[in-house]
Amino acid sequence: MTARVPDLDGRRFGSASNSAAGEVDDATVFTYHQDEDLVWAEYSGGSVRLGYLVGTRSGDELAFRYTHVNTAGDSSSGRCHSLLSLTEDGRIRMDETWEWESRPGHGVSVVEELAG
Repeated sequence: MTARVPDLDGRRFGSASNSAAGEVDDATVFTYHQDEDLVWAEYSGGSVRLGYLVGTRSGDELAFRYTHVNTAGDSSSGRCHSLLSLTEDGRIRMDETWEWESRPGHGVSVVEELAG
């Protein structure tokens, strides 16, 4: 499958929405990196003190695992599947389905590329 969404390397993203079971919020910022099909990111802000994700990209889909430490000092991990698309103004959008592996809970979220 050929990707229609550009490479993610060096792009920054913020949360547009998240399910109640999630810890990422509108103050969390993700910085993505991509090397061919390998994708990884660092994230922090809001209730997330520091987090990392790593996975792969196939066309306009990402599959990755994530782990982070929240501001209360608790660590959590899970897995996520993202569908990439472009917004009307050309930014990248990720529609995500995720599930905790370290505790109960799952949900959906939307992450969008930050302007500028």
